[in-house]
Formats: sequence, structure tokens, C-alpha cells
Amino acid sequence: MPKHYAFEKCDLCSQKKEESIMSALNWKPFIYGGLASITAECGTFPIDLTKTRLQVQGQVNDAKYKEIRYRGMVHALVRICKEEGLKALYSGIAPAMLRQASYGTIKIGTYQSLKRMIVERPEDETLMINVLCGILSGVISSSIANPTDVLKIRMQAQGSMIQGGMMGNFIQIYQKEGTKGLWKGVSLTAQRAAIVVGVELPVYDLTKKHIIVSGFMGDTVYTHFLSSFTCGLAGAIASNPVDVVRTRMMNQSQRNGTHSSYKGTLNCLLQTWKNEGFFALYKGFWPNWLRLGPWNIIFFLTYEQLKKLDF
Repeated sequence: MPKHYAFEKCDLCSQKKEESIMSALNWKPFIYGGLASITAECGTFPIDLTKTRLQVQGQVNDAKYKEIRYRGMVHALVRICKEEGLKALYSGIAPAMLRQASYGTIKIGTYQSLKRMIVERPEDETLMINVLCGILSGVISSSIANPTDVLKIRMQAQGSMIQGGMMGNFIQIYQKEGTKGLWKGVSLTAQRAAIVVGVELPVYDLTKKHIIVSGFMGDTVYTHFLSSFTCGLAGAIASNPVDVVRTRMMNQSQRNGTHSSYKGTLNCLLQTWKNEGFFALYKGFWPNWLRLGPWNIIFFLTYEQLKKLDF
């Protein structure tokens, strides 16, 4: 073969590879993911708030949260409404929406892009590929969006007791605890996101694929609903212990340069287990699942509809 043909073939292969990478880095999944995440967050936020309240209560080594104020999700909803008003159910909604605008956008866009960089067609995806892409996208997106998570949890836990809005609390945390305070619990956030995204998105893709391939249902709203509900349950079971520790770590503030309750994430896990029992790690499970189920349903239905619109 002449040399110039060999070079032309090499250039053609390189060009095709570049085109494949560029097509994988599509901006649309990022936009669709962000919009769908914000929609789902607004629809399920009160349930998320009850989960946070249930997770922070009953801490033996923290006088502020030692009292068991809520017997369950419904009791928490009713009591918060009575004592703090309906508005309190949306305490922390501003940082929550900001979180989804960043975390949700990066998570879905990165997940879809990584999959297309590894395999060109959705039919060629495997569970291992999807799990790997889910873990990577979860870690990247949650690490970037961690300050918004800290703000959301602080505002949810304290409700009407917290003073100032989102920016006021952001400045207060920064002044008292520095940059470290805004990235408090980032390792746990990344671990939780790796578990949640590494479980939820692959389970959704796998369930949807099997339902369609089996002929049980076509690519319909009911398929997306069933797939979303299944992935929400799987995500809640896998992530709840990490979520409890993360919530408690993020909610505690620093006093005189030392942690008020826990020395670290492992200490928090062990103290919670020792003082409150193993099932304390599954505090807030029902609101967690009842939130993740509808959240994923709203998210994936919105995401699929945006994909069909293809603006």
C-alpha cells in the first residue's frame, strides 16, 4: 500500500474518533437533566424535609437534636405545619434548586456522555458500563455541588429557627467555618452519590430495557413509571445509611475549631450505631424511598418528554 494512502487512512480514523467523541459530548442531556431535576425537586421537597428532620433527631451526644420530636413522616409533616406553618415545608428550597441546577445538570450530562464515549449505541450498553459511568458522574457532580447541599440540609433541619436567606446563610457558614465548612461531608456526599447514581441510573436503564425487550410493554409512560419506581427503591435501600451520616455531619456546626458532636464520618457512623442501634442508620427510610420513587418518576418522565421535544 502506498504511503500516502496509509496516512489518509490514519487521518480518516483519527477524524472519525474525534467526531465520535464530539457527538458523545452532547449538550442536550445536560440541559434536559438540569430542567428535569429542578422539576422533580420542587414536586417532592416537603418529603425530603421530613427525611432530614427524622435523620437528625435522637442524637444522644447533641443536646440540640436529642429530643425525638417526630414519630414518622406523616407526624413530621403535620407537626411542622402546625408549629412552623406551611412555608416551613419549603425551608431550604432555594439551595435545593441551585443544587439540582448544578448537580442534576452535571450528573445526567456526564452519565450520558460517558456512556456514548464507551459504546456508540444504547443497545450495546452493559450493566458494568452503566454502573461505572453512574459512579463517576455521581462523584464528579456531587463534589462540585457540595456547598449547596450543606446549605439545604442546614436550612431544612433548623426550619423557622434559622435566620436569613440562602445568601445570608452561605456567608455565615463561610465566615464561621471557612471554605472547609462549605465542603463539609464532601467525601460522604461523593460516596452517597456514587451509590445512588451507580445504582439508580443503571437500574432504570436495565429495567426499561428488559421491559421493552421482553415485549411486556413498549416505550411508554407506564414503562418509565415502573422503571423509575424500581430504581428509586434500589437507591433508597443502598444509600440510606450513608445518607443519615452525611446529614448529621453536614448539619453540625463547628465551635471553637472543633466538631460539636462527631470527630469524623466513621465516628458518626459508629456513635449512631452504638447509641441508637443499627436501625438508626435507616432513619428516614420511608420518606427517603417515598421521595426517591416520585422524584425519579417525575424526573424521568420530564427527561423523556424533553428528549422527544428535542429543542
